[in-house]
Amino acid sequence: MTLKEIVINQINHKETKPIPFTLGFEGDVAIRLDQYYGGTEWRNKLIPYMVSVSAVHTMTRTKIDDIHEQDPYGVIWRMDRRPWYLEKAPLSKPSLEGYEFPTPESFFNPQIKETARQICENHKDKFLIGGLGWGLFEISWSLRGFENILMDSVINPDFYEELLDNLMNLYLAFVDYTCDLPIDAVMFGDDWGDQRGIILGPELWRKFLKPRWAKIYDAVHSKGKYVITHSCGSVVDVIPDMIEMGLDVLESVQPEARGMNPYELKKKFGDNITFWGGLGTQELIPYGTPDDIKKEVKRLCAEMGRGGGYILSPAKPLQPETPTENAAAVVEAFTNQD
Repeated sequence: MTLKEIVINQINHKETKPIPFTLGFEGDVAIRLDQYYGGTEWRNKLIPYMVSVSAVHTMTRTKIDDIHEQDPYGVIWRMDRRPWYLEKAPLSKPSLEGYEFPTPESFFNPQIKETARQICENHKDKFLIGGLGWGLFEISWSLRGFENILMDSVINPDFYEELLDNLMNLYLAFVDYTCDLPIDAVMFGDDWGDQRGIILGPELWRKFLKPRWAKIYDAVHSKGKYVITHSCGSVVDVIPDMIEMGLDVLESVQPEARGMNPYELKKKFGDNITFWGGLGTQELIPYGTPDDIKKEVKRLCAEMGRGGGYILSPAKPLQPETPTENAAAVVEAFTNQD
């Protein structure tokens, strides 16, 4: 089987050996691993089952000064801290009066799309993903401010619906533009959850976000592509809704969040959705032992991979605080599956 076929088999709930995996690094982790292994040969073991491209850079920012950048929606971000954060939202009131949404065309760049097309052509044997960055919820709170948008969802629901409809229409145009590429899937990111549960609450999520994302998912499926969504935190309360909406793959699967134990999720929902992630980056990877990590990866491959429907990955890229020995344990466990 090609690398692409291995991933597709997993999404179609067919077992494969090995389990496909992805592994990312932040900060200096990869550089420390170069020093640990005495070179870069270890990097060649990271099999590229999946390759991501972008035809639409949904969050391109323009530099304002040494610490501030502005995105296409007019949001000003402060970039000199980790993580960067919202400095100024353009909608000071719950109204779109006087505000002009960016057009879909303002995000389109033929050169970027052609580069993406060439990458696809050079990696036909890989599972190809068209990335579409931030999602409806995240952009909506950046336009109003986090606290304001939560209050709008209760106090100003008509405004919030109008705001989300404008964003949905943008994303439907992004899907059309992206699906012209020879990709296998479209991936969205929209952090619906925190450690405790759905930030809006399940009922408001169902009212505001579910119907709009369902239309976007339908648009992707109409192009013959799979749908992948990244969401951090606890989203267990709406996984049945995701399945109803037609989500093919849920990415992150943060085991430290409430109800997100991957083995329990597999038992409850594993016949109807593929899970991508599940290795804890908040507790196990930074604070466990290398042996703990290797044992957990072995269990994930055995139990999550049973019957297909699993892609191995940490819930987040390996963070800067990851001890070098633990990062090496992740690499070795991923690349030396029994």
